[in-house]
Amino acid sequence: MLLAEGSANARNYELTVTHAVLVSLALIGLISAGYVAGVAVTTHRVDILSDSLAVQAEGIQALSTHIDTVEARYLRIAELFGARANALSDLWLPPVGRDGNSGRSVADETRPTSWPLTERGFVTQALIEGVVGEHPGLDIAIPTGSYIRAAGGGLVLEAGEDPLYGRFVRLDHGDGYGSLYAHASATFVETGDLVRQNEVIALSGSTGRSTAPHLHFEILRNNEPVDPLTILDQP
Repeated sequence: MLLAEGSANARNYELTVTHAVLVSLALIGLISAGYVAGVAVTTHRVDILSDSLAVQAEGIQALSTHIDTVEARYLRIAELFGARANALSDLWLPPVGRDGNSGRSVADETRPTSWPLTERGFVTQALIEGVVGEHPGLDIAIPTGSYIRAAGGGLVLEAGEDPLYGRFVRLDHGDGYGSLYAHASATFVETGDLVRQNEVIALSGSTGRSTAPHLHFEILRNNEPVDPLTILDQP
């Protein structure tokens, strides 16, 4: 459409075009501003997320370091108690159910020579005889829940609970030998069971007359106390 230069229609048309251009520019400006704002918000959120992940990573690293420290302390404590890497390779776990004695006989009776724990522990009290305060066996300090194993194969004469000994197990090994394991937190055998040498029969604890977790262990020959340290293979 041709308009005469300088005419009113021409001026109106120019104003309309100018207005349209200005509106378009304004819209473009708004869109650009919105985009820039959106990018800024997104960038801020990414920064926050990145900071949060960094904090979490630091927390995980700190936890890992703490676990390593605790494990190192545990290993040092275990070494103090004489823990051995192959401690579980020379013991029998208790049988499942009550048919674990099938096929067993008195031929399984053996002289009590095995250390009654899978760890050395600390001997806090030795055998004392014939004096006031007589102590008929060994007290071995050991953490609660440690394996107590039969020093020799034989018959369970008694398994129960006593005000002095707490939860205990008494074994007959034949040839006049017997052994006693006291202050257990749990026992795995019953009167009349047959057990192998090194079979786990209980877990250590502090039941009965006891001030701290330990195993009270006795060996008897013809009902007379024998110093276990003269018979046992010590770790």
